[in-house]
Amino acid sequence: MPTKAIPTITPHELAERKSRGQTIHLIDVRTPVEYEEMHVQFARNVPLDRLNPMDVLAGHERAEPLYVICRSGSRAAKACESIIDSGFDNVVNVAGGTQAWEAAGLPVTHGQAAMSLERQVRIAAGSLVLIGALLGYFFNVNFIWLSAVIGGGLVFSGVTDTCGMGLLLAAMPWNQVRAKVSTNDVASEAHPDRGCCS
Repeated sequence: MPTKAIPTITPHELAERKSRGQTIHLIDVRTPVEYEEMHVQFARNVPLDRLNPMDVLAGHERAEPLYVICRSGSRAAKACESIIDSGFDNVVNVAGGTQAWEAAGLPVTHGQAAMSLERQVRIAAGSLVLIGALLGYFFNVNFIWLSAVIGGGLVFSGVTDTCGMGLLLAAMPWNQVRAKVSTNDVASEAHPDRGCCS
């Protein structure tokens, strides 16, 4: 736990600072797929499950605040805590996240639509509870423990405001962005015997 409260800034306040010409360092800690779907135009993607405060702060002036954004503010708060724990306390959470930024009518970059991580967690947890209940009813009563474990995990997640399932899902391949294949790469795949210098 950080020793002090994490400061916040509204999307309008941050956009105003940007419009005044201030240097704004903004990191977006959502998954790459969520980031590609929609993000603040000047945000840089540093997924929470890969956040290394030392890497993020490399070359960063301590006098300049580091702004953190996610979908609604929860993951950004965790990222801020991690950065504060590393010894840098000039970090600010963007209140309401990209949802609030877009709702305020501020400019965003849109890409391919994706399913949010929060929705994926609800689907995965609900599916596991349902599977455990069905298996327990139709096959063996001990399968009911699957539902109990998932239910306990959801309670723990709510109490501690952490989500292990969310972190696990964030690392899944469908939440990553595939590297764009260049024309040279396509030619190499079409002719696997061709060397790099041919």
